[in-house]
Amino acid sequence: MKKILFLLFIIPFLQFKSQWIEKAPENPEEFVNPLIGTLSKPSLSNGNTYPAVAVPHGMNLWTPQSGKNGNGWQYTYDADKIRGIKQTHQPSPWMNDYGMFSIMPITGKMRFNEDERASWFSHKSEVSKPYYYSVYLADHNVTAEVTPTERAAQLRLTYPDSDNSWFVVDAFDKGSSITIIPSQKKIIGYSTKYSRGKLVGFKNYFVIYADKPFAKYSTWKDKDFVKDTLEITGNHCGAVVGFATKKGEKVNLRIASSFISLEQAELNLQRELNKDSFDDTFKKAKSAWNEKLKRVEVAGGTIDQMRTFYSSLYRMLCFPHKMYEINKAGEVVHYSPYSGKTEPGYRFAGTGFWDTFRALYPFLNLVYPSINVEMQKGLISDYKEGGWLPEWSSPSYSDIMIGNNSASVVADAYMKGLRDYDIETLYQALLHGANNEGPQATGRLGIEYYKKLCYVPYDVKINENVARTLEYAYDDFAIAQLGKALGKPESEWGEYYRRSQNFQKVIDPETKLARGRNQDGSFQTPFNPFKWGDAFTEGNSWHYTWSVFQDIEGLSKLMGGRKEFSKNLDKVFEMPPVFDDSYYGSTIHEIQEMVNANMGQYAHGNQPAQHIIYLYNYSGEPWKTQYWVRETMNRLYQPTPDGYCGDEDNGQTSAWYIFSALGFYPVTPATDQYVLGAPLFKKATIHLENGKNIEIKADNNSDEKRYVKSLNMNGQTYSKNWLSHQELMKGATLQFNMDNKPNKNRGTNEKDFPYSYSTDKK
Repeated sequence: MKKILFLLFIIPFLQFKSQWIEKAPENPEEFVNPLIGTLSKPSLSNGNTYPAVAVPHGMNLWTPQSGKNGNGWQYTYDADKIRGIKQTHQPSPWMNDYGMFSIMPITGKMRFNEDERASWFSHKSEVSKPYYYSVYLADHNVTAEVTPTERAAQLRLTYPDSDNSWFVVDAFDKGSSITIIPSQKKIIGYSTKYSRGKLVGFKNYFVIYADKPFAKYSTWKDKDFVKDTLEITGNHCGAVVGFATKKGEKVNLRIASSFISLEQAELNLQRELNKDSFDDTFKKAKSAWNEKLKRVEVAGGTIDQMRTFYSSLYRMLCFPHKMYEINKAGEVVHYSPYSGKTEPGYRFAGTGFWDTFRALYPFLNLVYPSINVEMQKGLISDYKEGGWLPEWSSPSYSDIMIGNNSASVVADAYMKGLRDYDIETLYQALLHGANNEGPQATGRLGIEYYKKLCYVPYDVKINENVARTLEYAYDDFAIAQLGKALGKPESEWGEYYRRSQNFQKVIDPETKLARGRNQDGSFQTPFNPFKWGDAFTEGNSWHYTWSVFQDIEGLSKLMGGRKEFSKNLDKVFEMPPVFDDSYYGSTIHEIQEMVNANMGQYAHGNQPAQHIIYLYNYSGEPWKTQYWVRETMNRLYQPTPDGYCGDEDNGQTSAWYIFSALGFYPVTPATDQYVLGAPLFKKATIHLENGKNIEIKADNNSDEKRYVKSLNMNGQTYSKNWLSHQELMKGATLQFNMDNKPNKNRGTNEKDFPYSYSTDKK
């Protein structure tokens, strides 16, 4: 283990000697920096991430906790004290956490209060990896280490010479329980704390085993120790356990949890830790990341580009996290937040489809389809038990964000070839969600107006009405695509294709921009296209006008043709980053991040704008896409604590980078196509689950040579501005010839443009 720790410290320094990486790394997990995005706060997001210690899609994640209990910003890079090593399920600070508890080693006086137990720390004495975290707690002269499995973890606490060494278990408030069992060197308990929605009978049960006898111990409740009792239940409960230690003595804690029962938590521990040492778990977790990250190998880039790439891929594989467990009979089961019972089957949580339908799920369908098959089965569980598909599961339905984008997540998976699950039930779930208004932001708010008028009106007190109309129209397209693929009658899916054209109702013929529209058909006045919110979701008209993923050609016609369409795209980047924040009453962080980016009205830090750059491919100017893709990667992504340009959002902002670095992007999920950009690296290899490879080569690639002069696919000249998923799945070699000046002849012919419903001859 000493050798491993030495390598963890020395590898970053060795890498600085070779800033250009010619070969794909054997250990891409060592290029990951989990601290990227942690230099954030409510007023300005550089990612709003935390250093998640987990295995890919593991049920539990762990993080050092610098923020106070209940603070969504549970770890920030500018903090100087740590309050505990926390088990977390938090998808974002805005959503906050659920089912959390923490462990904090201390020395000296017996205490438990989060402020009193907190310790100074330095990033100089911190090691952060996807599979391992270590920190020196200066006030207590203790080093804390953690390494995970899917549902368990090991903590190793290295103490000084002290008669008063302790560790504190904090089960958090809103209802918790703790029991100390000295004869077994064991602590059990549960936490009921959660932040969103309504959960029936929610508990996160945990078991903790130590390898050192408890010499002193006490439970505590709220602000006081509880004398003469080893078991306590109340609002906020915990335990303190103490012993004498020698200098350098290591105390090992073996921990597991369950959303089902204490018995299941014990089973999870036995199954996942068994007799493994800390070092054994460390190696297995490291190996799990290595296997998943090496599915995509890149070479021929700078050290910073490699770090950003693999750090982004790591972020994409943290959420959604598994909410299912394996019972004694070896069956897949899960706690249901809808019934409060243990139900059969898969379940996942911790993701918002408004963000992740755009690129995260399409990437899973391309590179990691088997895990998305499990996720599709999990959506079936949600629908059967709760009556709706979730749009933001945290871990149940959450009343936040808009749209009915589960339609895209379900349709894209099937259209990309995923099978072996009950797609008929999911299809019925989509029809139900598309035609009804559900609880907690499920279904469609304003659906009766949408059906009657073909848009959600501005003057009926439904906020973000234009954004809803645009997203519903795309979601209808996704439903139509799925219905047609399933062989349903045209009388059924044809209606959804017609509804997919509803975007036309909110494109103002005067300004050629998306604009609020009243019940009587008149457009909202006064109209300020720079006004954030109101008719739009965390953006303005210049951001949302382009949210016509299914029919960019149709949008182009409404703007007066492709030349005018391109001119309007140019304006996005040419206009100053002015804004009207009157709807919010203050400058929300998304606005400030757009201004800081210095890319005009392009707001890459929030999801609605992230596909805009790729739309030049639809108007015959693909070189502009190539230019702005590279500019965005260069300017807005860095492998540093302030390395993102807004909320990372459960892998979506990372997925944009990963796709773009490979040279293509899924503008329209639920179709077969990816729209071309230009690769970042000289070489990339995608190892598909079917055993085939996608080879992407750009031998003369550089920051200056960012334009595609020509492209060969499987040895043949390729002129199209898009790639076929089905063709890529057969295995493919893409040979890009790059240049320092645009090729204004390639990709300009209409036959080479990507899919639009208006030009779909079928």
